Amino acid sequence: MAGDSFPAQEIDTSRPHPARIYDYLLGGKDNYAVDQQAGDALTAKAPEARISVQANRAFLQRAVRYVVGAGVGQILDIGTGLPTSPNIHETAQQAAPDVRVAYVDNDPIVKAHADALLSQSGETSIMLADLRDPQAIVDHPDVRRIIDFDEPVALFLVAVLHFVTDAEKPDAIVATLRDALPAGSFLVLSHATGDLADRREAQAVYNNASATMNLRSHAEVERFFDGFDPVEPGLVQVPFWRPDTPQPARSEEVGFYGGVARKTG
Repeated sequence: MAGDSFPAQEIDTSRPHPARIYDYLLGGKDNYAVDQQAGDALTAKAPEARISVQANRAFLQRAVRYVVGAGVGQILDIGTGLPTSPNIHETAQQAAPDVRVAYVDNDPIVKAHADALLSQSGETSIMLADLRDPQAIVDHPDVRRIIDFDEPVALFLVAVLHFVTDAEKPDAIVATLRDALPAGSFLVLSHATGDLADRREAQAVYNNASATMNLRSHAEVERFFDGFDPVEPGLVQVPFWRPDTPQPARSEEVGFYGGVARKTG
């Protein structure tokens, strides 16, 4: 669900899908001609889009290594998207083989691909559920089978909340998930923004997709971290969050903010 339609529905390949557009921009193969056309339209209007999604993916992997290095042994990833390797569980289990990962997405295509990928992994599961009903995710038996909410959890909301409109109360969604987490848990979050350039033409590409994009400012994204203590350097453009390689050209154009924060109480 690098952006998914809500609620879960039958697979529709007649319209571009944000998760499949994202997969195409990452160089994946789980997409259709309609998604490729939308991706090409997006990069024509915003040439930095491909750099942005790749930078966001690299941020996710650095954040996984950070939370696992901080001792967290379980990850709840909501908005999984199509499984482009290395996935969260692959990255996490390289560092600590016993890390448990629960993936949540509302797109049947994502679940079908992930089911096949995870068939050999007893420490990892995928479930079909809707971010807009966060309590149902917390209570889902397949989530509870993997995640023990009495122990610290790393909650990943990466490139998904910008597909939730203000009317759907994203702040309340995050607050419900936050309240389910014990002290010592982490929130890893990234979000598309229009702060750095006029992205209205690029945003319009998603008007014909199965989920529209809602760009938010730095201040608006930062509010999602209420109740958490930020990990340095706080909420920044994703290439600048604890980079482990030299910054690529045009990093300043990347239209995603990202951050990691810890729940201390």
